[in-house]
Amino acid sequence: MLDTEQCWTAVVDHDASLAGTFVYSVRTTGVYCRPGCASRQPRRENVAFYETIAAAEAAGFRPCKRCRPNDASPAERHLAAIGRACDLIRSSDTLPTLAELARAAGISPYHFHRVFKQITGATPGEWGKTHRLSRFADYLASGEKVAAAVYAAGFGASSRAYEAAPDGLGMTPGARRRGGKGETIHYTIVSTALGEALVAATGRGVCMTALGDTRAPLEADLRRRFPAAQIVEDNATLRHWAERIVAFVTQPGDQPDLPLDIRGTAFQAMVWRALQKIPPGCTSTYTEIAAALGRPRAVRAVAQACASNNLALLVPCHRVVRRDGDLAGYRWGIERKRALLEREQAALDPTADQRAEPEHAAAE
Repeated sequence: MLDTEQCWTAVVDHDASLAGTFVYSVRTTGVYCRPGCASRQPRRENVAFYETIAAAEAAGFRPCKRCRPNDASPAERHLAAIGRACDLIRSSDTLPTLAELARAAGISPYHFHRVFKQITGATPGEWGKTHRLSRFADYLASGEKVAAAVYAAGFGASSRAYEAAPDGLGMTPGARRRGGKGETIHYTIVSTALGEALVAATGRGVCMTALGDTRAPLEADLRRRFPAAQIVEDNATLRHWAERIVAFVTQPGDQPDLPLDIRGTAFQAMVWRALQKIPPGCTSTYTEIAAALGRPRAVRAVAQACASNNLALLVPCHRVVRRDGDLAGYRWGIERKRALLEREQAALDPTADQRAEPEHAAAE
């Protein structure tokens, strides 16, 4: 069901960001428009809202000649163009040139580079390298030998694959192929304003952070996620990292800059890195994240990747909401998600009224 008040606000504000979610008709002119139309603002009593173009036309209205709501919007055309470029990258053994990608998108190289970064949050070269690492990870996960996976993924030499692996795979290719067995994971648990926080790390960096009401479930979850590893409580070694996480919860600001040992499928890793680009105090939607990855139809897969995130706060899945603004789920409790967002937004606006802290007992 359409929220007519929200739709009317979009009409008044000429908010083109909602184009594609509804159209509105004007009884006195007999036309229907997309949100963001530059035509003169109609009177509210003459306006009706429709979820689809077909519904507006079935009601007897014709498309506005100014905003052309029956044509693709500029944003939709850009998204489709970048989607074609991403498809070319995925289907090529080597990274296509900027000119080849721009030609596939149907726009000039200079304009293509700007639009690509605007939509995906990365340059074409960065996006291509991330995708190549994803293919590399998939080959390793399927049991392919490292040498064969290097060339199948499009790396010209094994040295380049090993150089890129620490940031893209979270571990060396050999360890990734073995599933990370035989590792030692150190952990500590500290108290925060939102309950207990577990911080666990390998020699490469933090591999898990989690929030909860008590220690026992957090420790059990750690052992369940890393059943083959040796688990060691180590308050002294991890104390400094834990203090930085506590400070972020207490007074949100810049994201804690800690080394991460990201574990997951290639697609999950791409989603989690996209989440790290969302600034504190801001939110994004599952749809926007899917579009930024060049996979606009993978909204459900993006939501599942957020739900599989092992790094509370450090990979800020709490900043992802549904398109209608609903907070959706949060594996560490919806009230914690609400509190984190409120704290971050208040930190951006020091004059905002401080909200009451949620009770720990109600956090799940």
